[in-house]
Amino acid sequence: MTLYEQIKEDIKTAMKARDAETLSVLRLLFSSLKNKTIDLKKDLDDAEVMATIKSDMKKLNDALKDFTEGARDDLAEQARAEIAILKEYLPEEMGDEELEKKVKDILDREEIKDVAKIGMAIGTVMKELAGAVDGNRVREKIEALLKSE
Repeated sequence: MTLYEQIKEDIKTAMKARDAETLSVLRLLFSSLKNKTIDLKKDLDDAEVMATIKSDMKKLNDALKDFTEGARDDLAEQARAEIAILKEYLPEEMGDEELEKKVKDILDREEIKDVAKIGMAIGTVMKELAGAVDGNRVREKIEALLKSE
């Protein structure tokens, strides 16, 4: 079963269970997926579905930041709950230790030691670790490693 089909099944399950919160999040996700299908004029594969989920999560994280800064705890909590539901459809991100080891290996292999080349370093690492880790975590790890040298 593809990820797209799994989301459709989970929508049906949420309807039957009368889980309004999950249903709402999944319907919004399904809408995003339908729009992406229309844009690409083809059925989505799992990688494209995951990219759409990550895009929706990024929007929610941005909103969460705004809600937190605006002292809107009710909306911030709702955004956190929606993010948790979407995370269930993504593979587990790698841990900090494994991420640090991989980033060090890639930076050593590419011989990137200059903080001025941080953009190039992020691009190189993200290309190799595509989908396995969030870009913000990669950036933070690279900045810490390059500044410590």
